[in-house]
Amino acid sequence: MKVACSLIAIALIFLSGCTVGPNYKRPKIDTPASYRGIDTQAGAQSTSLGDEKWWAIFQDPQLQQLIRAALAENYDVRIAAARVLQAQASLGIIRADQFPTITAGVSGSNVRFPHSKQLPGVETSAIAANLSLAWELDFWGKFRRSTEAARAELLATQWGERAVINSLISNVAGAYLQLRELDLELEISKQTLATREESLRLVKVRAQGGVTSMMDVRQSEQLVYDAAGAIPNLERRIEQQENFISILLGKNPGPVVRGRSLIENAIPPTLPAGLPSHLLERRPDIQASEQLLVAANARIGVAKAAYFPQIALTATGGYQSTALTNLFTAPAGLWNFGAQLAQPLFTAGRIRSGVRLSKAQQEETALVYLRTIQQAFREVSDSLVAFTKNQEFRRQQELLTKASEDATRLSDVRYRGGAASYLEVLDSDTRYFSARLTLAQAELNERLALVQVYNALGGGWE
Repeated sequence: MKVACSLIAIALIFLSGCTVGPNYKRPKIDTPASYRGIDTQAGAQSTSLGDEKWWAIFQDPQLQQLIRAALAENYDVRIAAARVLQAQASLGIIRADQFPTITAGVSGSNVRFPHSKQLPGVETSAIAANLSLAWELDFWGKFRRSTEAARAELLATQWGERAVINSLISNVAGAYLQLRELDLELEISKQTLATREESLRLVKVRAQGGVTSMMDVRQSEQLVYDAAGAIPNLERRIEQQENFISILLGKNPGPVVRGRSLIENAIPPTLPAGLPSHLLERRPDIQASEQLLVAANARIGVAKAAYFPQIALTATGGYQSTALTNLFTAPAGLWNFGAQLAQPLFTAGRIRSGVRLSKAQQEETALVYLRTIQQAFREVSDSLVAFTKNQEFRRQQELLTKASEDATRLSDVRYRGGAASYLEVLDSDTRYFSARLTLAQAELNERLALVQVYNALGGGWE
């Protein structure tokens, strides 16, 4: 009864203990009213592209299948998940320091002393069963602050996993779109090669009839060789891109099944960015950085707790008897209870330096947090302006490609009618081929900008 009353009193003292160190407060953040790269009205909208599910943004069924495969098998995602498990286990270990350690034991011994001239032989035995308790009271909150830091690190790891997922979805989508653009360039090159081979045949016929010279034949051959030389280079890049996508899927290098063409991968009519203040809650890297700041703040309390005395309790209770039949009888009972208080008196500045170190680390982590936020605002603005300007460039490139196509047709008609040299045909055809390739790249850049906007807004980690 006395032991129970003592433990209750100690528990009450423990519960009334204080927690040293500062409580976490989010630093003051200079949040802009809207993102640069969009007008004020669009920036004031509360809806955000980042709130959309990734399958609503990337609607190509084959691309969706690739993303699902990557989320299931990608090694970076699996590594991030393993790190979460490690953080959970670490939290459990640190949290256990707040509670007493209770151990049970049973021992037995048998001792025989031989007969001597002075003393008769003696044989004795002892059997003991005991339960022991050791508890360092967290009166100053050292263990609670450590648990707070470990819990924040767990959350940071979980947000880090979401950041990996966010990046993986964007990487797979971007790599797939680049693959489809290379496919489009290959298609354009093969079409151009077929057209130029037919043109070369006609030029050779004209040269054999004396209508034109061998110079026109050689110039036509240059066009054919130029288109033919582009094909193996594109095939190399396509196969290497397929290998890259395979690695993202957690597979060995191999072919990738295609879905919609590059042009068929539609772009949403609008890209709502939402409020910049919402980005703080949406971006996984910002959330992870803040949780690391919470952990660094809690460690200040851990360091300050070293200034104060450590209070430890020990208790042992059990039974001891020479006979097993009498082990659990009242006369065989035993117990002891003790308490210890240890106050640091001289540490040569170790504790003070530890507090300074934890404060400096907290300050550094706060600056990293603020830098992460600014970098996030920049990434959103950069991606928005990239989308707008790439869209404008693509529209102009469409006009240029159309004009180049008409110029090529007219120059061919003029050449056949004898009103122009083949040099004009050569120049027009070269410009048209280049314009078609540039238009394909412009279509890609516009779609990659969409991927960048979605990633910058923190979309895709659900």
